Amino acid sequence: MRYVIIGAGAVGGTIGVRLAQAGGDVTLVARGAHLDAIRARGLTLRQPDGEVRARLAAVDGPGEQPLPADTVLILTVKSQDTAAVLATWVDAPVVGGGTAGERLPLVTAQNGVSNERAALRLFADVHPVCVWLPATHLEPGVVVANGHPHPGMLHLGRYPAGADGTDRAVADDLTAAGFVAPIRTDVLRWKYGKLLNNLGNGLQALLGQDIPEALTERVRAEGVAAFAAATIAHTSPEEEKAARGDLVQQRPVAGEGRSGGSTWQSLARGAGSTEVDHLNGEIALLGRLHGVPTPANVAVQRAVRRAARERIAAGAFPLAELEKMIA
Repeated sequence: MRYVIIGAGAVGGTIGVRLAQAGGDVTLVARGAHLDAIRARGLTLRQPDGEVRARLAAVDGPGEQPLPADTVLILTVKSQDTAAVLATWVDAPVVGGGTAGERLPLVTAQNGVSNERAALRLFADVHPVCVWLPATHLEPGVVVANGHPHPGMLHLGRYPAGADGTDRAVADDLTAAGFVAPIRTDVLRWKYGKLLNNLGNGLQALLGQDIPEALTERVRAEGVAAFAAATIAHTSPEEEKAARGDLVQQRPVAGEGRSGGSTWQSLARGAGSTEVDHLNGEIALLGRLHGVPTPANVAVQRAVRRAARERIAAGAFPLAELEKMIA
């Protein structure tokens, strides 16, 4: 298989470099200064046991040439960018006729649970991934991956349920690249469990590492209540801990631990947008649909949007102001 990694940031960069190291045919899709750096110097992947620099093909879109028929598209952009990226790639021609949306598998290795439904409107063959991969992208041309002894665990399945030969083939390649890649016929249940954990991403982006435990518990409790009202199944912390075991632990890279999660990184880079509307915003949506109050998640959603809009530094949002917004 040939892999096109659409979004060569923390997750996509780690997956792309590791697949290429294992002998895979990999093309990275990036933009701006990050794309320029990859083209000029390659993509540097820093890991607990050292760093590598991979010279990989890098593009900003589908291009004019048809995509090979054995291509797998791996979508790793943040959820707020999904719609634009899907529209860009869906009608890309494929060798032998047809389009990417008609013929190529699309693997959604992203936080949140809204991407798969959006993808299935345009792509016939969608494969969700529940991503457990601690990595950071703050500097053009550089990704830091803290996972050890494996860089990450990537649960694969088919949307809306089941698994097939594509999942098994991709899982084999990911395993050869050093990842743990279990096949899950109920992969969405794992993604909903991951979403509950990701509800704290916005809190970390706003407050840094000093987050009141009661606040973390509250945003999660609202999520659990919304899932219950909507009869949505999800994994438990105990089930997730048993699956992860010691397979993916966070280790320092060059003496430094991971700075922050994906939403924190968006604020730290001054990206101007974040995934919060697809994380805490998913709980707000379910709450409104099913009559469940979710004031903490709504406040986090609003505060992160404000921080992104006003370029408030990651971790610098006043706790008292956030608490006032919740109240």
